[in-house]
Amino acid sequence: MIKVLTLCIIHQGHQVLLGMKKRGFGQGRWNGFGGKVHEGESIEEAMKRELKEEAGIVLNSYEKKGVIDFEFQGEAQILEVHVFKGSEFEGEPVETEEMKPQWFAIGDIPFDQMWVDDKYWLPSVLEGKNFKAKFLFADEDTLIDHTIEWKQPE
Repeated sequence: MIKVLTLCIIHQGHQVLLGMKKRGFGQGRWNGFGGKVHEGESIEEAMKRELKEEAGIVLNSYEKKGVIDFEFQGEAQILEVHVFKGSEFEGEPVETEEMKPQWFAIGDIPFDQMWVDDKYWLPSVLEGKNFKAKFLFADEDTLIDHTIEWKQPE
């Protein structure tokens, strides 16, 4: 069973906008913005909606960077996460019920307070690379295995 999700990383110059997840899956971790794709909604529409709901901003420019399949040992469901990088947006990032946005310098990304997989792909995505990846977790804190295939931009 596959669950389709989105993840958008906002990147401007030497900074990246991340959100502290305040509730639900991933609570207490810094992450990009995203979530479930609703029925009848395109992946891009879902990504833009989630960004507006979680950070209060409207995305004007973005590019799809890759897809990550997340599996948790013993779980039948695969989380298929479509990863986007956005740069231009309208509005100012604001705290919402779900996320508290904060800008970080590229060299100060808090990987120790993020999902363990982020350190494997996020720096290269910020450099402009595209990819397809699979990550297998034992639990939310324990990565068992992963593969990343770097691709040329489409």
